[in-house]
Amino acid sequence: MISLTAPTKPLARGEFVALIAMLFATIAISIDAMLPALPQIEAALTPADPNRAQLIIAAFILGMGIGTLFTGPLSDAFGRKPVIMAGAAIYCASAVACYFAGTLDLLLVARFFQGIGASAPRTVALAVVRDLYSGRQMAQIMSYAMMIFTLVPAIAPMLGQAVMYVGGWHDIFLVYVLFSLTTILWLGLRQPETIHPEDRKPLSFTAIAAAARFMAGQRIALVSILVQALLMSVIFSTISSIQSIFEKHFGLGESFPYWFGGLALLSGLGSLLNARIVIRLGMRRVIVVALSVVLVLSLIELGLVLSGTLGWTAEFATYLVWQLAVFSMMALTMGNLNALAMEPLGHIAGFASSIIASVSTVISVALAVPVGQAFDGTPLPLILGITGFIAVALALTPLLRRQG
Repeated sequence: MISLTAPTKPLARGEFVALIAMLFATIAISIDAMLPALPQIEAALTPADPNRAQLIIAAFILGMGIGTLFTGPLSDAFGRKPVIMAGAAIYCASAVACYFAGTLDLLLVARFFQGIGASAPRTVALAVVRDLYSGRQMAQIMSYAMMIFTLVPAIAPMLGQAVMYVGGWHDIFLVYVLFSLTTILWLGLRQPETIHPEDRKPLSFTAIAAAARFMAGQRIALVSILVQALLMSVIFSTISSIQSIFEKHFGLGESFPYWFGGLALLSGLGSLLNARIVIRLGMRRVIVVALSVVLVLSLIELGLVLSGTLGWTAEFATYLVWQLAVFSMMALTMGNLNALAMEPLGHIAGFASSIIASVSTVISVALAVPVGQAFDGTPLPLILGITGFIAVALALTPLLRRQG
């Protein structure tokens, strides 16, 4: 049996970053490994309405967003590690339920609960980082973690496709169980608890209400939530549509995992770049520049698609460049936005990380689902949606400053 508090020696920085990256990666593998399976799921469970298969992504993300609301306060009261491990148990049990699901409705329900379980490693890992680091150092740690994390979405679609070659799409859920158990074993054996008993906050409505009032008065946290929601809408819209775009518009369904993996690996350079420049330039400037560049590229891509003048090769090449810019923008902005939001919230890190992640995720699902369901066989609905989301996010960035 794994002891929850046995480790006492702090992890070396490199191992800590790798562990945090793998906890974050629970989300990536849970989403990206399913992408190659969407055509099979469409054919098996919803042949009359293929776009409904995308909802297995949305159901997971919605469950993750709602679960996130509770995992932070629970980790403040009971400790980081016990909550992460409890979430992993829910995640694994739900993955088994997904494996046996015979209808799309049952699969969506199981995926929703799998998302609830996944919310614990995703959210509480952020609180663990905040327990040990703050400000630009936290942003740097997050960037290095995201750089390692990028390897998971790079290989996850290939992993999902490999599993389907030897089994079926149901078997992907068994891989999720194995991944989660491996990560939790690592956490239990190596990482000390980061919140001391004397610093824990008992669960009480009064305490939660007080923390909520304090957080509501922090403009930088509120604006960061909105900007994160818009940018998460970008990535969730992309994930919902990208496999269909490659298969139905470009005719590259078989090779999609390799293209997606290449994009994910190259976008990891954004995290490496952010880790190198954020200390010198500051988080706000990096966010503004990244959003500005991608907005310009999105407008150019939109104009090219609407013109209809590009041949297949030119259209595919420009789409790849644009998609790479979008993925790289996420690597350059999300860690910085989290660090900015958490700056004034260290004393309520667990609660704050829950609220930030939960509200931004739920809003992003509401924004992203219509974009995914609007897929018409072309990239146009995705490009329009992403351009709008980035434009609004950029308009909000002047408010990313602490008051007073």
